[in-house]
Amino acid sequence: MSEHVQEQQPGLEQEQQPTIWEAGRHPVNIGQLVMGLAFLGLVAVWALFTTDAVDGGDVRWLLPVPFVLAGATGLVASAASGAARRDRWS
Repeated sequence: MSEHVQEQQPGLEQEQQPTIWEAGRHPVNIGQLVMGLAFLGLVAVWALFTTDAVDGGDVRWLLPVPFVLAGATGLVASAASGAARRDRWS
């Protein structure tokens, strides 16, 4: 136990909102989200190619798709995170 006890002065009440961890959520690392989605997308493209679902010519336009989708997801997550942070500070 801590020996340091903070005493609150009478008349000073603090409004305490639960932290993000206490609320049962954790902050999302957007970089990890984007790279994870890009990796999963590349695995999906590889699986399509190895099962002969697509041929070599289709891979040219299929390879950039995971990066575009992961980047778009990162932009949306960044905008949502920024809006939530902005609302908290206003």
